[in-house]
Amino acid sequence: MMLTAQDRGTEWLSRGGLRPTRQRLALAALLVGDGEDRHVTAESLFALADQAGEKVSLATVYNTLRAFCEAGLMNEVVVDGSKSYFDTRMDDHPHFYWEDSATLSDAPADTLRIEGLPEAPDGMQVSRVDVVIRLKRV
Repeated sequence: MMLTAQDRGTEWLSRGGLRPTRQRLALAALLVGDGEDRHVTAESLFALADQAGEKVSLATVYNTLRAFCEAGLMNEVVVDGSKSYFDTRMDDHPHFYWEDSATLSDAPADTLRIEGLPEAPDGMQVSRVDVVIRLKRV
């Protein structure tokens, strides 16, 4: 049986323990409905929702993305300290940031080595390390 985008979105929300509101279902279907991983900004997801005929405010998109992150369904990847991308792929992996198009994509992780991280302060642990490799045309 083929899963629909709505089915995938509903299952995804359930994994995060989130109540499936209309807005959450609509955004989840856009994010994971085809089974592919996504890197989105709040603005790009808002535009996708608008193109799909979904009535949702930009503030709701921001709040929903934050809820998805808090539920462990997505990771936020901050670029330049001012631009956030939201990634549905949850394993540890590096990213390419394409400066000419301001887009984020997965980078191959097979040759990446991170060594010599400093010890976390007392009472803390490293939760993750984000690697963003910036690319520009030559």
